[in-house]
Amino acid sequence: MRRIFIAVFLMAFFVPVSRLLAQKKNGKLADKPLFRDPIFDGAADPVIVWNKKEKKWFMFYTNRRANAANETGLTWVHGTRIGIAESKDGAKWKYRDTANINYRPTKDYTHWAPDVFEHDGTYHMYLTYVPGIFTDWNHPRQILHLTSKDLLNWDYKSTLKLINDKVIDASVYQLPDGTWRLWYNNERDSKSIYYADSKDLENWDLKGKAVGDRGGEGPKIFRWKDKYWMLVDNWAGMGLYYSDDLTNWTKQPKRILEEPGKGAEDQAIGGHADVVVNGDRAYVFYFTHPGRTTKNAPDGTETRRSLIQLAELEYKDGVIFTNRDKPVYINLKKKK
Repeated sequence: MRRIFIAVFLMAFFVPVSRLLAQKKNGKLADKPLFRDPIFDGAADPVIVWNKKEKKWFMFYTNRRANAANETGLTWVHGTRIGIAESKDGAKWKYRDTANINYRPTKDYTHWAPDVFEHDGTYHMYLTYVPGIFTDWNHPRQILHLTSKDLLNWDYKSTLKLINDKVIDASVYQLPDGTWRLWYNNERDSKSIYYADSKDLENWDLKGKAVGDRGGEGPKIFRWKDKYWMLVDNWAGMGLYYSDDLTNWTKQPKRILEEPGKGAEDQAIGGHADVVVNGDRAYVFYFTHPGRTTKNAPDGTETRRSLIQLAELEYKDGVIFTNRDKPVYINLKKKK
C-alpha cells in the first residue's frame, strides 16, 4: 500500500514538472485573443519585426476605428493610423504607441497595412496611403516608402510608381541575388496580386501579375520547409501558394483559417496575416472580426471591432495547415 502511495505521489509530482519543462522548451502559452487595441478596438493587418535597440518584438497594425461614434458608411475604416504593440517573446503583447508617419500632404488621410523590415541598420516601411476619409471604397490609394532608425518615427522617402492609382498591401522580400521584390494588390484587376523588382528599394520595375485565380489581398511572402510561400487573404480563409523561384506559383488546394475556431473571440474567418518563421517553427498572426459570426449582422461596434489571434503552422506531405484551436506555445528567438 505504501509503495502504491509513493508511486501515485511521484506521478502527481513529475507529470506537472514534465509538462512545465516541455512548455519551457516550446515557449510560453500565448494569450487568446493575442491582442486587442485599447484605443479603437480595431487591430487588423499585423506585421511583426524585431526592434534591435530595445530588444523586443514590435507588432505594427492597422488601427480601425471600430468604436468611434457617428461614423457613416466606411468612414470608420478610413482615418486610421498605424498602431504599435510590443512583446518580449511573442506570447504576451501590450500597446505601445501610434507610429509617427511624417507624411501628411492632405488634411484628412488614411494609413493601411504596413510591411516593415530591417536592412543594413535601417527599418523600412511600405505603407498604403489613402488621401482622405471616405464612405466607400471608390477612391485612390498609393504605396509609400518610409524609413526609420527607431521604429517609432518614420520619414517619407517616396511614393511608388506602380501599375495604377489603386494599389494596396505591400509585401517586400529580398531575392537570393540580393535584389528586392514587391508584391501588392492591384484593385483594378479583380484584386489580383501583382509584383515589381528593385535593386535599391526605391526604384521599381513593374513585372506584371503574380497570381490572380481568385480575388485576394494582403500577400505575405515567407520561406519555410525548403519552399517559398505566398499567403493571401481570400475573405474566406487564407489561400496559400508555393514556389521554388518566387516567380512561378502553384496554389495549395486547401485554405487555412477558413473554418471558425472554438477559442475566445475566434469564431470568424481569419484575415490579412503575417507569418513569422522562427527556427524550424512558423507562426501565423492573423486578425478576426469576432462579432461577424452570422451573415447580415447589423453594422455597429460589435461587428466592426477586430483583434489579433495567433496559430502555429504545421506541415505534412507538402501541405501547410493549422489547428487554430490548439494552444500556442511560443518564444520568438532574439535576432542579432
